[in-house]
Amino acid sequence: MYSFEPNEEQQMLMDAVGKYAANDLRPAAHDAEEGHEFPMRLVSKGWELGLLQASVPEMYGGFGDRSAVTGVLAVEEMAFGDLAGALSVLTPSLFATSVLLAGSEEQKKEYLPKIVEGAWAPYTAALIEYSFDFDPNELKTTAKAQGGGYVLSGEKVFVPFAKDAEALIVYANLDGVTQGFIVKKEAQGLSVSTEREKLMGLNALPMYRVKLENVTASRLGGASGHDFGLILASMHLASAAAALGVARSSFEYAKSYAKEREAFGVKIAQKQAIAFMLAEMATELEAIRLLTWEAAWQLDNGKEEALTSAYLAFTGACDMAMMVTDRGVQIYGGHGYIRENPVELLMRNGRGFPMLLGLAIV
Repeated sequence: MYSFEPNEEQQMLMDAVGKYAANDLRPAAHDAEEGHEFPMRLVSKGWELGLLQASVPEMYGGFGDRSAVTGVLAVEEMAFGDLAGALSVLTPSLFATSVLLAGSEEQKKEYLPKIVEGAWAPYTAALIEYSFDFDPNELKTTAKAQGGGYVLSGEKVFVPFAKDAEALIVYANLDGVTQGFIVKKEAQGLSVSTEREKLMGLNALPMYRVKLENVTASRLGGASGHDFGLILASMHLASAAAALGVARSSFEYAKSYAKEREAFGVKIAQKQAIAFMLAEMATELEAIRLLTWEAAWQLDNGKEEALTSAYLAFTGACDMAMMVTDRGVQIYGGHGYIRENPVELLMRNGRGFPMLLGLAIV
């Protein structure tokens, strides 16, 4: 039976990330969203916490071992501060964790030390496609074997830091199976949009469209490839954990406001309509958190049902985040709709989780 308490190392990590989220990310969130740029000094500070480094073995330049449970604990804490800031800090993990999970020994030795031992650098990954029926297991971007290598063709969207990326992992359809391919920045046929994606939220995270026209790439895992299910489950869990952080932030704001705001001589938290909303928000948060923890534990222990549990955690978290952040605005009333109010940004960010799979991994 797994424990419901973090161990000592996990608690220390949560405390450090929590302080960073509260003292650095949260105060910068509004201006970063309005200015469409998150301060790189804060991204570098978050990188120095060593979340990725602690999940990479010493032989590849890190100082720990990967744990999905530890990852979801840390991602929730960081997203509690600000989603765009958290995803900015975690972007190199999209590349490095995928290589750690599925790369060949040669790929691990080539890429992991240079990423984890250095300063934050824009290594990224491209999964999402601009299609109403987007399915990570049935991608439109194709990969074909050619001359001992692989050639990629297609288009990806919402690729973080793609404009300056040193390298990226592009997920493509190879004979009906999703596989990752490492593409270097100088690859011929690779082009990145000059304009950033324009979205309802996450405007502080620079995201771009990427086109691939017969781009030569190396297959993640070498000639034998890899199991995409493990990578996808790790993405599902990261998104679920980030949704928990965003929703918890909105809940805490709304709860504090309800305890202070008076209407008709009483605190609005004492009004049944408000109290019931807060109770339902708290219930959904706890339920999805436990589902996410269970799925992460299953993944760490190689349980057969882990991939299904991770997907259920993700889909549940998407609905929960939208409900909680919407009610956060509702509890504030008209004040919650004002641009300067943090719950307004949390609702816009919370709405994006169903379509932004692949922006984080644990």
